[in-house]
Amino acid sequence: MVTLVLPRLVSFEGAGRRSASVVERNVAALRTAYWVVMVSGFLEPVLYLFSIGVGVGALVGDLTLPDGRVVGYAAFVAPAMLASSAMSGALSETTFNFFGKMKYMRLYDGMLATPVRPIEVASGELAWAMIRGNMYAAAFLVVMVVMGLTSAGLAPVAFAAAALVGFAFGAAGMALATFMRSWQDFDLMVAVQFALFLFSGTFVPAQAYPAVLRWLVEVTPLYRSVHLLRGITTGVFAPSQLADVAYLLVLLAVGLTVAGRRMERLLCK
Repeated sequence: MVTLVLPRLVSFEGAGRRSASVVERNVAALRTAYWVVMVSGFLEPVLYLFSIGVGVGALVGDLTLPDGRVVGYAAFVAPAMLASSAMSGALSETTFNFFGKMKYMRLYDGMLATPVRPIEVASGELAWAMIRGNMYAAAFLVVMVVMGLTSAGLAPVAFAAAALVGFAFGAAGMALATFMRSWQDFDLMVAVQFALFLFSGTFVPAQAYPAVLRWLVEVTPLYRSVHLLRGITTGVFAPSQLADVAYLLVLLAVGLTVAGRRMERLLCK
């Protein structure tokens, strides 16, 4: 009898190997219905882009950015949709799915009976979430290039920035999920996520808000993400974008650390 051995996704050992085993488990557990969810996650920002960026944009006309440049409304909205897509894809995987696996499926109890540690489970789940988020980002960037909303040369840089956005929100979402007590707790998270979507410089410049509200907007993670991606897709690289990158890296580090420690406390009693 011939035994078929599937190759591993990666061949290295140690902590990285154990984190990758979590990704391998998720790949092996894929179902057809999951791809329907992924397709719907991609279509949502595209529909917003066409309905608001293009449709409403025909009424709004061009916008003047803070640096004085004038861009079309679709070009203004598109990078915000890209950032929102990266946020939504990462949060969906690292909050609802992560919570279900931890609280109800008790999947991680079995994993922690092996040499895999809580921080490695968290890293593996975050990497898996980013596979989904990066697929959204890549597909959306293709749409942007085809529509002339950014250039093919800037798209790879924007993709790297969108990946960072997804990592940061994924880590934050995973940490948040460890504090959830039931599915009802997610109602508040969804409300906050929708508020971020509406008021992060997504459809109007932050300068249009009153001073106090503008300050609140500019310290949110989605605004920093939109600001970073909007600068890249419109071909502007400013020192303020380094602050955006630093902000997201800190969010990533803090979120992943909290998630790992909380999982150890909850699952290794």
